[in-house]
Amino acid sequence: MRVSKRFSKEGDILKKKVLVAMSGGVDSTVVSYLLQQEGHEIEGVYMKLHDNPAYHQENIQKVEKVAHFLGIKHHILDLSKHFNEAVFMPFIDSYKEGLTPNPCVLCNRNIKLGALLEFTKERGFDLLATGHYAQIKDGFIHEAVDQSKDQSYFLSNVNKEALNNVIFPLGTMLKSDVKEIASGIDVLKSFATQKESSEICFVEDTYLEILETHIDTDLPGEVINLEGEVVGTHRGYMHYTIGKRKGFTVHGAHDPHYVLSINTEKNQITVGTKEYLNVKAFEVIDLNMFIDTQTFESSVKIRYRSPKIPCEVTIDGKNATVKLYEDVQGLAPGQAAVFYDEEKVIGSGWIKGEVC
Repeated sequence: MRVSKRFSKEGDILKKKVLVAMSGGVDSTVVSYLLQQEGHEIEGVYMKLHDNPAYHQENIQKVEKVAHFLGIKHHILDLSKHFNEAVFMPFIDSYKEGLTPNPCVLCNRNIKLGALLEFTKERGFDLLATGHYAQIKDGFIHEAVDQSKDQSYFLSNVNKEALNNVIFPLGTMLKSDVKEIASGIDVLKSFATQKESSEICFVEDTYLEILETHIDTDLPGEVINLEGEVVGTHRGYMHYTIGKRKGFTVHGAHDPHYVLSINTEKNQITVGTKEYLNVKAFEVIDLNMFIDTQTFESSVKIRYRSPKIPCEVTIDGKNATVKLYEDVQGLAPGQAAVFYDEEKVIGSGWIKGEVC
């Protein structure tokens, strides 16, 4: 079993007062257990982030079960208003604008390592611990040992200063080890086998179900080709993201067609064959950098599950141009572009669009 080096070697953080973000899942449960085993003085906190009483009731019961087992105090922190303003409504607004949002990136910056970290400091804790699969080394976010669970991409937009007061105890562990620890403790066995939570906490099935409660998503419109000719119809532009190949009609097409761009004002989507998805360079805005340099070579991820692509980045103020050494497909405005130096996150920005 891989065991986090943090618990065996980093003596400078031992015997600290630590607040643990507890969700009712196996990851935060094991974090709480391990930190207490190492001798930390810990308390837990459960965050209410959205309006779903049944969801919260179930999770709070789990948190209470763990807190009782460990003999620790736990807090219930209602951040729903802040979450609505900083994460949920930007999610809705992004789809209105024809973008593909990433609410988890916003949540980590504004809520988990934002408002929750402020609460941690206000209550006199030394550190905030979360169940993220990532590592912090020398003030930088690094990828987790378990690549299949790595969340460094989602953490790339956080304030660099926040990393001084946060620990990710699971960063050097495998998910299988975490489950093994939970399954070896009678009271926690059920946590090891429970269903994994979805990536977006407020989306139970599809994002469209969320959008439909706020806006009309079914607005039939035109499908056009790269020459601007009307070649088919679609259900409404919010049903589509860049690279999607289903859910619209293209009259007389013999090859698969993909969404290349979205025009929200005209309610049109532009489609083309797969080779037209290739992108050689793109622009990012609202940079969040961990290094101070204007031009650098690195690798970049344009989506959470995408591979890293070698690139050259040229910064101009808060924006940058990214020149790729290999073409990519499916570049979606609104997603995060995350820059890596091997396994270390060195910055990120929001994808604006292709640069021709």
